[in-house]
Amino acid sequence: MSSYTVTHVAVVDVENGIVRPDQVVIVTGDRIRTIASGVDLSVLQDSRCIDGRGLYLMPGLVDAHAHNFDPPVFGRMFIANGILLIRDLAHPNEEALPLRQALNEGTMLGPEMVVSGWVLDGDPPLLPPVSLGIKTPEEGRDAVRKQAAAGVDQIKVYSRLEKDVYLAIVDEAHKQGLKPVGHVPESIYIEEAAAAGQKSAEHLFGFEKVIGRLLGQPITLRTGGIGMDAPYWLRLPEVKHEELLQVLYRIRDSGMAVCPTVIVFKAGSHLQEIQARQYPRLEYISPKMWEIWNLLAAPNQESTDMSARIWPHMQAFVAELHEAGLTLMVGTDTAFPGVIPGYAVHEEMALWQEAGIPPADILRSATSVPARFIGWDGRLGTIAEGKVASMVLVRANPLEDVRNASKIEGVFLRGRYLDRSDLDLLLEEAKGLAQDQVQS
Repeated sequence: MSSYTVTHVAVVDVENGIVRPDQVVIVTGDRIRTIASGVDLSVLQDSRCIDGRGLYLMPGLVDAHAHNFDPPVFGRMFIANGILLIRDLAHPNEEALPLRQALNEGTMLGPEMVVSGWVLDGDPPLLPPVSLGIKTPEEGRDAVRKQAAAGVDQIKVYSRLEKDVYLAIVDEAHKQGLKPVGHVPESIYIEEAAAAGQKSAEHLFGFEKVIGRLLGQPITLRTGGIGMDAPYWLRLPEVKHEELLQVLYRIRDSGMAVCPTVIVFKAGSHLQEIQARQYPRLEYISPKMWEIWNLLAAPNQESTDMSARIWPHMQAFVAELHEAGLTLMVGTDTAFPGVIPGYAVHEEMALWQEAGIPPADILRSATSVPARFIGWDGRLGTIAEGKVASMVLVRANPLEDVRNASKIEGVFLRGRYLDRSDLDLLLEEAKGLAQDQVQS
């Protein structure tokens, strides 16, 4: 059984937002055995010693909204960026469930993963390759029961669902002991979705309608599209702050968490650069992913301009959600064009910090908060004795500047230590795997 001892390291306590200096952390097998100061190192002769002086040890990061469509490439990129757990929110069951098993058992290299499997959407669905089209409440309940029997971790709802179908799916998910998560459909207000028991809202969908209604604008609930009232984001500065907070408090009190994925909308403002291959890190993108990117977003000038105009307002809105005390989770939507796996988590966290959210709160939203939401807080999310040794060594304090979380010196993946040279090799392998697909 492997054993490591990290000496003189500063341990990042994300829950309390503090650093515990000059600690000794002993890892045996895949678990954190000891965290202490003043340990007699003479008893650790068979343990590999890692000098932690000047380094900070923090929990592994979580991408709470990912799509692991290219696992050999993405897995290496996630690990090299310190992302050691992902929530995959769209994948056919026959792909998602074996992939989850391989990753969680360690037979495939990559982060641990929880899955929603098939997306439950209206009929016809917006994304047929990963969705089931649901026409009636009875079909919705049956689909949830089948997903539960298959063994998915959560139930994902989507934009085209009719209201009565959506409500039946959410109700049945709760009966099956599964959290309903995903898009707030165009057919329902987000306050109603929160009251019905949707447990996480993705991409800020639904909040644009809140803005419109607070401005006294007519809102037409309808199905068939996605983010159909997005132009209201441009009018966020006109909303009275206290009135907005009152709405957000009600959503907070419902228990709904929010995964904003601001990086998606920022990346959407660069679609033409992406198509012209003039965008950073495209060497990691395989032909398979290019096909998915082309399916998801056409680089027309209108959509690019709209994304460029609205994403700064969405970024500012995350600070409003934080002020109102909503549960926030860092996620990236890795299938979207321009969202580069692994790197995008650090970009998303930096966007939140630019909006004025304290680094400690951001780091919690990328570690302990999603681990707790998933139900894995007994294993992951914080550094504590007995927990799984999935941790990241960084060269500067992430509680002072969350961008320091990207200054990675090494990664513990379930007790296996990868130093900086190992991580660089993983990134080179990821490029090679992506390019091999080009040549084949």
